Amino acid sequence: MVCDPVSRVRRFNRAVTAEVGALDTSFLGRGRPLGAARVLNSIGRGQSDVSAIRDCLGLDSGLMSRLLRALEEEGLIETVPNRQDARRRIARLTDTGRSEFQAYEALSNAQAEAFLARHRRPDELLRAMDLVACSLGRHHIVLEEKDPRHDDAAYCLNEYYGELARRFEKGFDVSLSRDPDAKDMIRPHGAFLVAMSDGLPIGCVGLKGSGGDVAEIKRLWVAPSARGLGLAKRLMTAAETIAHELSVRLLRLDTNSALAEAQQLYRGTGWTEIERFNDDPYPDTFFEKRL
Repeated sequence: MVCDPVSRVRRFNRAVTAEVGALDTSFLGRGRPLGAARVLNSIGRGQSDVSAIRDCLGLDSGLMSRLLRALEEEGLIETVPNRQDARRRIARLTDTGRSEFQAYEALSNAQAEAFLARHRRPDELLRAMDLVACSLGRHHIVLEEKDPRHDDAAYCLNEYYGELARRFEKGFDVSLSRDPDAKDMIRPHGAFLVAMSDGLPIGCVGLKGSGGDVAEIKRLWVAPSARGLGLAKRLMTAAETIAHELSVRLLRLDTNSALAEAQQLYRGTGWTEIERFNDDPYPDTFFEKRL
């Protein structure tokens, strides 16, 4: 069949390869191939451990060594032993390397803006790109504990509130819910986790406590582009682990019947439905789980 799934995937791969200049010997006209530019970008974005960079980019040791050597010969980076573990190496940019990193950043941003400008429906295009990026990068999604007021956390919460407003029959106003500022989702009482995909927030969950042996799971949200990857279950498991650390013995949560997929997750992971335990105007279904 002409338009079978495999042919469509291969067409996509060829289009992306050509668009990003993966085969160019001078990526974005800066005189070095894409591989070297990606290593420089990783270091410029704060990654320093050579082994971690190699694993993140999926490079073998030999190629990684050659790319680092080439960047060192250009005077863009320097590598030194890790003070805590002499077997590991740390890479950092020189002044020249920082200038080159900034040049790449400007060119890459301009390339992305031009790409989006060519499409009549850029938002639709971005949604498709987010879906692909989350799927391909699923094994590199990390969970980070953040203050609920952090920009990444605030982004997730705003997206979560917006989705509830669309899905609930009477809308949603966070100011009417309990703990609208999530002030009890900070240690030592609780915690707030954000799922990050290559530096971008794609999910969250909160553990709300008061220092006792009972706490609540709140604000579970996963971006549409990351659904179907098991991320919600992963977030819930991580929140339960933190609850153990805080000596919490009983977890509770509330939800709304409009969120059928959430109820399915809870019932499938050991949660038991119970009677209402709060006067929040939005939930109509309540669960608990003994740890």
